[in-house]
Amino acid sequence: MSNNRFSNIHLGLSQAEAIRILGSPIEQLDSNSDYYMAAAHLLNFPGLESESALLKLLASTDNSQPIKLAQRKAVEVLGLLGCQDCLPLLFDFLSSDDPYLVENTAWALKQLNCQDKATISRLIELLYLPGQNYRIIIQALSGLGALDSVEAIRCHLNSDNSAVQGAALAGLAILVKEDQDLSILIEHLILPNQMDRQSAIQDIIDSKAYNLLPQVLSAPVSPVFKMRAVRALWPINLPEIAGKSLYNCLDDLIKDEYSVVNIVHCYDEPPAIDFLIQEFFGTDFSRCYLALKTLANRNFDDIWPILLDRWITDAFNDYGAHYFFIRLMGQAREWKVEYQTKAIEILLEAIVNPRPQFLKSKPAAILALAEVAPQLTAQRTVQWLDPVATLFWEARYASLLAWELLESKSLNILPLDELQVICSTDSELYIRNRALRFSS
Repeated sequence: MSNNRFSNIHLGLSQAEAIRILGSPIEQLDSNSDYYMAAAHLLNFPGLESESALLKLLASTDNSQPIKLAQRKAVEVLGLLGCQDCLPLLFDFLSSDDPYLVENTAWALKQLNCQDKATISRLIELLYLPGQNYRIIIQALSGLGALDSVEAIRCHLNSDNSAVQGAALAGLAILVKEDQDLSILIEHLILPNQMDRQSAIQDIIDSKAYNLLPQVLSAPVSPVFKMRAVRALWPINLPEIAGKSLYNCLDDLIKDEYSVVNIVHCYDEPPAIDFLIQEFFGTDFSRCYLALKTLANRNFDDIWPILLDRWITDAFNDYGAHYFFIRLMGQAREWKVEYQTKAIEILLEAIVNPRPQFLKSKPAAILALAEVAPQLTAQRTVQWLDPVATLFWEARYASLLAWELLESKSLNILPLDELQVICSTDSELYIRNRALRFSS
């Protein structure tokens, strides 16, 4: 539920200020969302002081919406902080009439590895009650190793909700090693709804079904989810799965070419450029990939003015669209000089952008720049391979792929032996091994 990559987005907010906000009357706050924001931010300050403030928030009897929303988040944060003192309150919350609070509570109980029999029994009871998030509850019970929940979980194997069905399949695979029906999760990877596809990847991870990785890698979802599956599932000593090597798969994920993605949408007739660019602002990666594929086959002189206008207006600050705008720039092969100059400026900014929401644009920008400005890329390769200057390992991996592209064009200024020396001390195994593959 929580992604630590995005946990510290309020960089100017101190622990003391967050705690002060939680203790202030709502009329003294700038926004009704300040309670929620403060509760979320305390994740960055582990310790008794933060836990005490969050426990006080949970004990509040104020039923106003801002407090209720903040309590949901506080439960999640306390779970991440490992606060065992919140367990009595969490047991009570399982009887709440707020299904979202119940959902977050179940998730937190899993994080805290709660083995209290009464609490687990209550979680099992919830699987028979309407209006609950069965998926999260099943995940909590299976994560806690609750064998008593097997029959209750089995009741959801035929759920009309694919996310619940997938969680039930994964839960039984975890608890009693029932995996004969996991092939159903392959079908879930190409469902129309993106959330269902993402859920299927998590179910495959939870089931430890590494044999399904080839299908995961072609799923039309963010490469972030697919990379998570590779890192979680690929056996260390297994060189290939379904005839494909680990490093070929990593290359495909970093490049994120739409040609290897199983796009589940199509157009009845060719859409206008404005429509296609607007698709980049949506949340469904299948639609985004389809728009990218369609625009890549259009005249870039026609696309660029519209693309730049949308970049300046809103895409620069929308992390989803930002990524696909960057990807599209890497598809162009012929540029007007003024277009190319502006594109290089945008790509360089994307590579050094410190905001965590825009991390996945970094490798895309490096690879795009290798196409748009190969000489400039050759000059920056050493810098981008430096773990101190480039913290995000996937950006360093993209730099290796950029080096390979430049080498094929005889444009490199960094010899292979120097490249391999630089990468030999990288903390990321994937980087070290990928650099060695250039000599084979």
